[in-house]
Amino acid sequence: MSSGADTHKTFVIDTNVLIHYPESIMSFKDNEIVLPLWVLEELDTLKTYQDQRGKSAREAIRFLDSITRKGNLHDGVKLENGSVLRVSLRLPAETPEGVELEKTDNRIILCAYGLQQEGRTVFFVSKDINARVKATALGLKAVDYEKQKVDIASLYPGVRDVDVGEEMLRILAETGTLPWKERLRANEFVVLHDRSAGRDIVLRYDPEAELLRPSDPESPSASGISPLNDRQRIALDLLLDDSIPLVTLVGKAGTGKTLLAIAAGLRMIYDDKKYSRMLVSRPVVPMGKDIGYLPGEKQAKLANWMQPLFDNLEFILSAHKRANIKNVEQLIKDKQIEIEALTYIRGRSLPGQYIIVDEAQNLTPHEIKTIVSRAGDGTKVVLTGDPYQIDNMYLDANSNGLSYLVEAFKGQRLYGHVTLLRSERSELAELAASLL
Repeated sequence: MSSGADTHKTFVIDTNVLIHYPESIMSFKDNEIVLPLWVLEELDTLKTYQDQRGKSAREAIRFLDSITRKGNLHDGVKLENGSVLRVSLRLPAETPEGVELEKTDNRIILCAYGLQQEGRTVFFVSKDINARVKATALGLKAVDYEKQKVDIASLYPGVRDVDVGEEMLRILAETGTLPWKERLRANEFVVLHDRSAGRDIVLRYDPEAELLRPSDPESPSASGISPLNDRQRIALDLLLDDSIPLVTLVGKAGTGKTLLAIAAGLRMIYDDKKYSRMLVSRPVVPMGKDIGYLPGEKQAKLANWMQPLFDNLEFILSAHKRANIKNVEQLIKDKQIEIEALTYIRGRSLPGQYIIVDEAQNLTPHEIKTIVSRAGDGTKVVLTGDPYQIDNMYLDANSNGLSYLVEAFKGQRLYGHVTLLRSERSELAELAASLL
């Protein structure tokens, strides 16, 4: 390698980065990008999986195949972003003591280690925390893939709390609206706290008129479920507004995210006739290949994972009896509601439906994009989740798809969001959610 190239950085990419985002290599501009041969072997194995990892592996392979048409990956192919991509099967002349070559993960790390031994400025990029720790132990600079990360501490909440004085209350009472000098985002809410009267007033920002307009003067309700606090009221306002096709609800356990989303969906289907049916789904985060490899029929496999959705539906039906609907099984039999794992609905056409994706914090930004971009005409998509409760080993509160979408979509006219703060479960449940 020429001395001029030595001033550039070499990014060695782990398999999980390509699974997280198949075109991630385009994020590294004007440098050298190295894929260890064992990354391609892992992609080859993963491509047979029927879950999202398999889909991402196939996309990554197709993307790499398109690059091979421009040159030889062994020698290096110049990319549009100014970087050079090449595949390497080089290992260091001497393997560090205690490192087992039989493990694929170790070979990938050792490829980066060998390149550094040659005098290059090497960065090992991985979504796997343990792989980064091992790489650091060998003296490598190990980093996470940061392209699609957000700062969870400053995540857009969708609502502001403001103490209000008599003058503002007078203007609101006389005109029905409230001029607002500070520029807010479309569908952002303001909760005015009237301390003297001990009441709260919920208003939504109108960016065109630069005004705050009252939410529905009567607390909205859906399928017998009424909001128990201001933020739940805001959530229902967004859920019942069919002019907003994308809504996200973020909050810890017990804040009512899923319950409100399902209750609103039932109302929009049965009472308001806005959508043809409701599809409720959760991402299955498997240990091993996929849920398809577990014994038994599909419904039996999914029963435990989907049980929280059934619990919410049964609670709603017990609170709000409907004519000709006796139980959840009848709803499903009549095809007014479908409960399904995301694995089994990928690629389907979904027009005119009310779609809920629960536990969306377990999805990558790429997976979220796939779901939202495939929503059909007249479809509403609701994503719920808690960014602090993640089962996907390669995601965290800052890098999951739900957090990423909230920051990417904030301020869009077709989007609404609220972070729910207060648990409405028992005092014990609230304490557990806060401390554990």
